[in-house]
Amino acid sequence: MEFVTAVLGTLIADACPRLCGYVYSKIRNSFRFQLNFNDLENHMNLLTELRSQVENELDESVWTTQVRGWLLEVQGIEGEVNSMNGSIAARKQNCCGGILNRCMRGGELAERLKKVQRIHNVGMSMVAENRRGRPAENIPELMTEDQTTEVEHIPGPSVEDQATAVGHILRPSIEYQTTAVEHIPAPSIEDQTTASLILAKLMNLLNDDEVGRIGVWGMGGVGKTTLVKNLNNKLRNDSSTQPFGIVIWITVSKQLDLARIQTQIAHRVDMGVNINESTESVASKLHQRLEQQNKFLLILDDVWEEIALDALGVPRPEVHGGCKIILTTRFFDVCRDMKTDAVLKMDVLNDVEAWELFCQNAGKVATLEHIKPLAKEVARECGGLPLAIIVMGTSMREKKMVELWKDALSELQNSVPYNIKGIEDKVYKPLKWSYDSLGNNIKSCFLYCSLYPEDFSIEIRELVQCWLAEGLIDKQKNYDDIHNRGAAVVEYLKDCCLLENGHLKDTVKMHDVIRDVAIWIATSVEVKYKSLVRSGISLSQISEGELSRSVRRVSFMFNRIKELPDGVPLCSKASTLLLQDNLLLQSVPQGFLIAFQALKVLNMGGTQIRRLPDSICLLHQLEALLLRDCSHLQEMPPLDGLQKLLVLDCCATRIKELPKGMERLSNLRELNLSCTQYLERVQAGVMSELSGLEVLDMTDSSYRWSLKGRAEKGKAVFEELGCLEKLISVSIGLNGIPFPVKKHTWIQKLKRSQFLMGPTDCEIDKTTEFNERLVIFISLNYLSEEWDILWWLTNATSLALISCLGLDKMVETLAMKSVRCFGCLKSLTISHAQITFGPEEAWGAPNDLLPNMEELKLKHVHELKSISELVARLGLKLSKLRVLKVFDCYSLDYLFSCIDFSQTPNLENLEEIGLSCLYLDDLFVYGSRQTSVPSPVAPNLRRIYLDGVQNLKTLGRPKELWQNLETLVASECKSLKKLPLNSQSAELHIELLGADRSEGSNINKDFKRTWQWQPFCDRRLDTACYWCFTLHCSYIYLGANIMAAKIGSNGRQQSRKQFSMKEEVTGSTNKPGRKCLQRDSSSWA
Repeated sequence: MEFVTAVLGTLIADACPRLCGYVYSKIRNSFRFQLNFNDLENHMNLLTELRSQVENELDESVWTTQVRGWLLEVQGIEGEVNSMNGSIAARKQNCCGGILNRCMRGGELAERLKKVQRIHNVGMSMVAENRRGRPAENIPELMTEDQTTEVEHIPGPSVEDQATAVGHILRPSIEYQTTAVEHIPAPSIEDQTTASLILAKLMNLLNDDEVGRIGVWGMGGVGKTTLVKNLNNKLRNDSSTQPFGIVIWITVSKQLDLARIQTQIAHRVDMGVNINESTESVASKLHQRLEQQNKFLLILDDVWEEIALDALGVPRPEVHGGCKIILTTRFFDVCRDMKTDAVLKMDVLNDVEAWELFCQNAGKVATLEHIKPLAKEVARECGGLPLAIIVMGTSMREKKMVELWKDALSELQNSVPYNIKGIEDKVYKPLKWSYDSLGNNIKSCFLYCSLYPEDFSIEIRELVQCWLAEGLIDKQKNYDDIHNRGAAVVEYLKDCCLLENGHLKDTVKMHDVIRDVAIWIATSVEVKYKSLVRSGISLSQISEGELSRSVRRVSFMFNRIKELPDGVPLCSKASTLLLQDNLLLQSVPQGFLIAFQALKVLNMGGTQIRRLPDSICLLHQLEALLLRDCSHLQEMPPLDGLQKLLVLDCCATRIKELPKGMERLSNLRELNLSCTQYLERVQAGVMSELSGLEVLDMTDSSYRWSLKGRAEKGKAVFEELGCLEKLISVSIGLNGIPFPVKKHTWIQKLKRSQFLMGPTDCEIDKTTEFNERLVIFISLNYLSEEWDILWWLTNATSLALISCLGLDKMVETLAMKSVRCFGCLKSLTISHAQITFGPEEAWGAPNDLLPNMEELKLKHVHELKSISELVARLGLKLSKLRVLKVFDCYSLDYLFSCIDFSQTPNLENLEEIGLSCLYLDDLFVYGSRQTSVPSPVAPNLRRIYLDGVQNLKTLGRPKELWQNLETLVASECKSLKKLPLNSQSAELHIELLGADRSEGSNINKDFKRTWQWQPFCDRRLDTACYWCFTLHCSYIYLGANIMAAKIGSNGRQQSRKQFSMKEEVTGSTNKPGRKCLQRDSSSWA
C-alpha cells in the first residue's frame, strides 16, 4: 500500500504543474478571446496590406523562391483564419455559442494570431531588404541571442540643464551601407498648386533649425500620404543637397503596434531584432543606433494616437539636433499630443485641380461635349477630396451613355451612391475609421449634423440646443457650461476633420463627402442612430413608406413641401423631427404629430404655418420646440402638456401673447421671444413661475416691461424677473428706468444683460464685441428723469445714448462730481444728440473717467466741433482706444487736436477709423511745432473707411508714414490727394469708389507710387454692398458685379477679377445654407 501511495504521489506531483499550466492557458485564452479576436482581425488587415505592398514593389519576374513561398503562406493563413471565423460565427448562433467559442476556440485563436504575426514580420524583412537593393533570399537570420552591453541606454527625458540651445551633444558619425532615401511609388503633385505650396512649406521647415517635429493633418483621403511620399521622393532626387543621412518611412496605421514600428525602423537602419525581444530592449538599441546618426528624418504616416518617442527608441529632436520628425494624421489632437513645433493643414483641391484629377481618372470620356457638363457636376459633388475624385472618376471611365452619368449624379446628390463601384469599400469605409475613433456621445453629435442639407451652415447655438434635448450633453450643467461643452465638441470634431467652419460666424458645416459617409452610417450601419435624411433635395411631398418604427431621427428640412399627411406610420422611436425652411408649408395636420409621440426635438422654423395643432400637447417627451422665423404664426395651443420642455424659440413670430399653460413649464431653461414685433402681452405671474429659466431673450421685441405700479392691469412687471434665481442672461426693453437700481440686486448677478430703456424704439447699431452688459437709453431727458447714471456706468461694458437730451449737462456732472473712474465701460455710443460745451477752461475731469474704453461711436452729434472737446471734458487719455467711428456729424471740423496729446502718445492702440462726415477737413490738427514731426499720431492704424468726406485732402502730415496701414476704402472723397505712405510701407489694399478718372492726374507723385486710382463707378453706391477685407485680398461688391483688386507697395495691380456677386456670396444658386448678405453702403457704421 505504501508503494502504491508513493507511486501515485510521484505521478500527481509530476502531473500537477502540467495540468495547472494547461488549465491556466485555457483560462487565459478564454478571457483574452475577444481581445485576441480583434488583434487577429487587425493583423490580418496589416498582412493583406503588406501582401499588396510586396506584389507592387517586387516585380513578379524576379520573385525568389522565398517570396513565392511567403505569398503562398499568406494565402494559406488567410484561408485558415476565414475558416475559423466562419466556425466562430456559426457557433454564435447557438444559445451558448459565446461560451463555447471561448472554451473551444480560444487556444486555436491565440495560435493563429502568433502565426500571422510571424508571417507579417518575415514580409516586413523582405520589403526592407528589397528597398536596400538586396535579394530577398539574403535576409539575415533573426538574432537568436541578445547582443548585450555592459550598460544599456534607457530612453527618457533629460534631467540635465533644460536649456538645450547651449549645444547639442557631439556624437561620432557612423554611416551604414543603406540607401539614404528609398523611392516610394506615388502620383506626382507637381500640377496641383495647393499641394505644391504645402510641399514647399514642408521643405522650408526641414531646413529650419528651430523646428524638430512637424505635423501634417487633414481629413482622410485628402492627400496627406501622397504629399509626404512626394517629399520623400524629392529628397531622393535632390540627394546631393538634401541634408539627411537617412530618411525612414514608417506606416503606422490605426492599431498602434510599437513592436512592428520598431522592427521597421530597425530593418531600415540595418539592425537585427530578436523576435522574442522586449520593446524596451529594442528601444534601447534603436536609441543608441539613431543617436550615432548625424542627421535623419523619420516620417510617421497615418498616426492615430500619440506615439511615445522614448518607448519607441527615437531620440527627441530637442536633444538630438539632427533629428527631424514628420507625422501625418487626421486629428489635430495628435499633433498637440506629439508636441509638434509646426503644423500644416492639408485642404481639399480647388475646382480646377479637382477637375484635372477627375479627368485623369475618368479618361477622355469626361471631356466629350454631351458628357462634360454632367462630368463637371459629378466631380464637384466629390468636394475636392482626392480619394473620392479618384474612385468616382475611375468608376465612370469609358462610360459614354448620358443616362449612366445622370444616374451617378443623382445618387451623389441624394447621398446614396452605394451602387457606384468602389465608393463604399474605397471611400466610405476608410473615412469611417475617423468616426470609429469617437466616443459614443460624440459619434451621435457628429451624425446629428448630417440631418442638415449639403453645404449648409449650421448655427452652433441650434446644434447645442438639439444635443441637449437629445441627452448628448449633461443636463445637470448650467447654461454656460452646456454651451461651453457644445463648443468643445464642435472644436473636437473640427480637429478630427469631421466638421469645418461654416460660411457665417458661429456656424459649422460638413464636407460633402463626410456628410455622405455620415448618412451612410446613420442609415445603414448604426441601428441606434438610424436616420431618414431627405433635406435640401427639393422634395414636394413626404412618402409615408419611408417612415417606420425603427427610425430615430427624421429630417425633411429645406424642401418645397406644401402639405403634410394627416396620418403616417407610427414612428415610436423618433426623437428628432426637422421640418424647418419649408417655405411653402402652411399647416400641420392634427394626425401628423401623433405618429411622433417620442419626439424630443421638433423644429418647424421658417415655415408659413399660422397655428400649431393641438396634438402638439401630446408630445410629452418634447424638450426643444423651435419655431424661429415662422413669420405667419399667430396662435399657439396651451403648452401645459410639455412639462419636460427645456428650450422654446419663438423668435420672429407673430404671436400677440404667450401661450396658455406656460406657467407649468418649470423645466424651461431658455425662452427666446426676440424680434416678436406683435407681442403685446406677457401675463402677470407667468414669468415668476418659470423657476428653471436661465435665459430670457426679448431683443427687438415690441413688448416693453413696466415697473411695479406703472404697468397695465394683468401684465407682468419688471420686478417678477427678480424671482428667477437661476436667471443669468436677460435682454429686454423697459418703459422707464429702474430707480433706485440698488433695490434690484438680481441685476448685478446676471452674467449677460441688455437693457433698452426709454419710451420709444428705433434702429440701433448693436454690432459691438462688448455686449456682455449692454445698456441703451433712448429718448430720455437727463434734466427731468431720475437717472442713476453712475450705477449704470459702473456696471455696463457698453453704453449707448440715443436721442437723449441734456447730455452736455450729464457730461459736466460726471466731470465735476465723479470721484472714481468707470473701468468696466469699453464701448460708448452717442447718437442723435446735441452737445454744446462752454470755454475749454471752464471745467474738465481731473482724471480719465473711461480708462478702458476701446470703442467710440458718434452719429448725428450736432454742434460738436471735434472729439477733442469731449476728450477734454471727460479727461480721456484714449490709451486703449482701438475703433473710432464717426458718422454724419456735420459740425465736425477735425477729429483730434494733437495739442491735447502733448504729454503722451494716446492713440498708439488705434487700429480702425470709419468716417462719413461731409465737412470734415482734417483727421488731426497740429501745433506750429508739430507739422514737420514724422512720428505718426496713430502708429498702429490698420484700417480706414471713408464715405463722403469730400473736404478731406490728406490723411497725415508731410513726411508722416503709416507703415502698418493695410486697408483703405474711400467712397466719394474727391479731394483726397495724399497718403502717408512710401515704397517701404506694408502691402496696402485700396479701393476708391465714385472717383472721376480725370482726377488721377492731380495725385501727388509719392501717392502714385504707392497705389493706383480705381474708378470703379462714377456715382455713390445706391445698391446693396458687402465689404470683405483681409490681409491679402479686398472685395468690393457693386450691385450684381464684384471687382477685386490687390495693390502692392510698388503701386502695381497684382491681381484683379470680376465675378458674380450671387456666386461669391451664395456659392451656387441651388445650394442651400448660404444667405446673400446685403448691407447698406454705410453698414460698417
